[in-house]
Amino acid sequence: MERKKVLEVNDLSKRYDNFLLSDVSFALEEGRIVGMIGPNGAGKSTTMKLILGIIKPDQGNIIFQGDNRLFDDCKAYKEKIGYVGEATDFFSKCKLSGIKNFYKSFYRTWDDHYYAMVLERLQLSETYKMEELSKGMRVKFSLCLALSHKPELLLMDEPTSGLDPLIRNDILAILRDYAKDHHASIMFSSHITEDMEKIADKLLFIYKGKIIDKRATEELTGKGIAIDVHLENLIKGGARS
Repeated sequence: MERKKVLEVNDLSKRYDNFLLSDVSFALEEGRIVGMIGPNGAGKSTTMKLILGIIKPDQGNIIFQGDNRLFDDCKAYKEKIGYVGEATDFFSKCKLSGIKNFYKSFYRTWDDHYYAMVLERLQLSETYKMEELSKGMRVKFSLCLALSHKPELLLMDEPTSGLDPLIRNDILAILRDYAKDHHASIMFSSHITEDMEKIADKLLFIYKGKIIDKRATEELTGKGIAIDVHLENLIKGGARS
């Protein structure tokens, strides 16, 4: 059975003085997790910023739930998207309860019950101040905030970088459950290919601003091919051609 497409990115391009994101195209389906793999500077963060509307592309289309949202600043569109990046130092002196109330004020779809459930599952307390949290706890709290307004699309930009395996596993488990239970689409970028093998249904390989391969994760893992080895071979093959 074919799954509904939550997001379609078509021929997306963005030029900077020293970097070009060129003709990036892919689709994200409901209930699926897509991993974006590539070295530093490959274009992962640029792609996500374009989808979020933080920067504008030079060309291409971003279709969300069947509508072109390229130049759409609609609040309803942004309410349907969640984002988690690397841990930040924002609100360092604030308690988590106050930060939660601040975020909650922006979302009509905020779910207090779900927020409390995820907070408990991740073993966090609202009595902490942000400055008292470890890097892993900050990422956990960011994930809790991002999921509690029930986004239909969740973007994760290197959130597990530098975290210990136990914390990474906690986060991956939450993501798997969320995609399945809420029929949401998740895009997850990471250098940690072990995480991709555990969580991603499909893989996008990006290098020097271009998508150089797309495939189901099981196409590689089923043949015993490591994801990082496949990326290395793709890069070497491109360099020879």
